[in-house]
Amino acid sequence: MNYSVKAGERSGSVCVPSSKSYAHRILICSALAQRESLVICDGISKDIDATIKCLSVLGADIAIKDGGVIAVKPIKEKKSGLIDLYCGESGSTLRFMIPIVGALGCSSVFHMEGKLSQRPLGALIKTLSENGMIIEQKDDLLYCSGKLSAGNYHIPGNISSQFISGLLFALPLLESDSTLEISGNIESVDYISMTEDAVINAGISLNKNGSKYKINGNQKYTVKEKNFVEKDWSNAAFFICMGALSDKGITLSGMNLSSKQGDKKILNIVRSFGADVIAEENSVTVRKNKLEGQTVDAKAIPDLVPTICALASCAEGTTEIVNAGRLRIKESDRLKTTADMLSSLGADISQTENGLIIKGKDKLIGGEIDAANDHRIAMAAAVAASVCEKEVIVHGAQCVSKSYPDFWEHFEKLEVLP
Repeated sequence: MNYSVKAGERSGSVCVPSSKSYAHRILICSALAQRESLVICDGISKDIDATIKCLSVLGADIAIKDGGVIAVKPIKEKKSGLIDLYCGESGSTLRFMIPIVGALGCSSVFHMEGKLSQRPLGALIKTLSENGMIIEQKDDLLYCSGKLSAGNYHIPGNISSQFISGLLFALPLLESDSTLEISGNIESVDYISMTEDAVINAGISLNKNGSKYKINGNQKYTVKEKNFVEKDWSNAAFFICMGALSDKGITLSGMNLSSKQGDKKILNIVRSFGADVIAEENSVTVRKNKLEGQTVDAKAIPDLVPTICALASCAEGTTEIVNAGRLRIKESDRLKTTADMLSSLGADISQTENGLIIKGKDKLIGGEIDAANDHRIAMAAAVAASVCEKEVIVHGAQCVSKSYPDFWEHFEKLEVLP
């Protein structure tokens, strides 16, 4: 689908959906638990739906009811035979579920769509294979069999935090104690903290010393009767950056200002550019002020890069995005597609090996962009429309359903300033 975005600053109030990252984690904990529970989640994206479907195939009984209520009856017994697990394009679903099927001893074939089969899995496969699993990839299919045994698990920290999260879900289920040791630099530490938060809240004990965990086996997940999924800072970032480009500003309601989500850093980032940020209780209002280019280290916040670049396109001076090489293996080569999208609208942006350089302009022109089947590129284009002279036509705009199905509906409710 093509979507036409009117040029101009936006103003108003938005309530974004629940955190996709936390929803994955809470749903997994609930499906592995000892009791039935409710997960209160505002908005079911394609990625969350993929996790729900995989957990259902594994034996959980999950029903989506009105008002964002998801009723979860946990997995009671191992499924026999080869089971098919459809991950869509969700890296979280795939990387979280591989160790879990090993812990449960389920023979499975994971079906991967889009570029998911090209994203790295080697280090995770290696440590799982050393501890009892048999894993083989054939194009977009990943065959898993065998049962994980307790032992010593080693994983590099510089590839994907999702490897570590998947092991943290699975290792407490094993019959005896295990260790998990992470080597080298650890990417996306905040996402690991979110996993720790989710499993600890579900009654799991983790003994952590630096980059090494000692994890007791034979633990039981014990979730609360009702589990609320907080709002999504990654999706809020698009509207926060729109607010930073708006004289009247945009307010985000229902936000957890004490959240462990790493993308909450967007508030400090737009402040560093010069935007006015007012955070009080559970709401945030962001307004335009004099914006100046910055150097942004994207190591811990890779998902924010496209929208930060849209903001930077009209900030005075030069902005440099560094330590963003991992963006080349997302739903698209996100360094290239961010540069292509903003260049199409008239921005001065160029790629480096591991980042981007943006030289700010007073205004962008507008025009047509290809979202490259990447939800974050499509939504960043809507941010860029705030500073365009002409409309922005987004080709493939339906890709926002991966993380934020109601994005365009929420966007349309904002006022377009003259």
